[in-house]
Amino acid sequence: MYSGPAGSVVEAGLASAGIALNTRTLSVAAALAGLAAATVLSGWFGFRRVLDAALSVGWHGFAILTLWQGVVFVLLGLAWWTLLPSRQPVRVLVGARMVRDAVSNCLPLSAVGGFVFGARAANLGGVSWSMASASTLVDVTSEFLSQLVFAGGGLALLIAQKPSWQLALPFAAGIMLGALAGAVFIALQRGSAGLAERLSRRFGSAWLADLAGRMAAMQRELTQIYAALPRFGAAFLLHLMAWIANGVGSWLIMRFTGAVIGLPAALAIEGLLQAILTLAFAVPGFAGVQEFAYVGLGGLFGLAPEAAIAVSLVRRARDVVVGVPILAVWQLLEARRLAPSRST
Repeated sequence: MYSGPAGSVVEAGLASAGIALNTRTLSVAAALAGLAAATVLSGWFGFRRVLDAALSVGWHGFAILTLWQGVVFVLLGLAWWTLLPSRQPVRVLVGARMVRDAVSNCLPLSAVGGFVFGARAANLGGVSWSMASASTLVDVTSEFLSQLVFAGGGLALLIAQKPSWQLALPFAAGIMLGALAGAVFIALQRGSAGLAERLSRRFGSAWLADLAGRMAAMQRELTQIYAALPRFGAAFLLHLMAWIANGVGSWLIMRFTGAVIGLPAALAIEGLLQAILTLAFAVPGFAGVQEFAYVGLGGLFGLAPEAAIAVSLVRRARDVVVGVPILAVWQLLEARRLAPSRST
């Protein structure tokens, strides 16, 4: 699943400001509550009807959905690759992006965990630690900004169909607040190295001095990346294309499950869905939240509740089928890399 980075922007931004986040317990509790809510929701609308709709995709349809997800991964990897001043092989960044999403979707971690392991995968592919970390931050930023545009497009499509929708103003306000958060996140990126350096001088800590050195190296990379605005613009456009492609993937799921819905409506649902999932960044896999959002948003466009839940279940199944092999290959490569050092 191409889930939004907005919640992770909040987490990473707060962490850059020196605010400790202890969300592990909250994440687990929220995930359990979300799974329970999804189960109740499925039972309310009928397990059999939900299951029949989900299974109606068939192996042929599921294979198409899996291949389409590969198209999304290529766009995401290209967006990240575009930001690097020194060109690495595209496959390295595509693979690292696949690891990032697989960790976020399949492991009980917040999305920030996916960013850390994605940067690790890029580093193993030959990208320096400082560049892998800096480019990840900028990639998240461009992805987030494109997400806001995509969500705004979804809101515009919905307003065109339902001008009197009461939640239009709150959604618009949320998008504006998201833009403000993006600006703050960029400012934090530019000032984090100086903060670490001032703290190390003030307290004379060796750990802080080492951190300041690492942050200074990353800051140089950030400055170099942001100096090339055309690259940032290209990454933004590629991310926007990936959001649209992800919306097309959701539309394919709806069609395969028998839902009669147009592509513009599916894109609107996807854009607004991502805006809602932003608020649930602490819930691993958006358990339960995604199902409720699909039911609520799908109903605005005539999507039956059981069909909306089925779409969410098929989407989750696709993420697992795609993500688990990615994690297995990544772990195998890690094990092979560590094998020589263990034998010495």
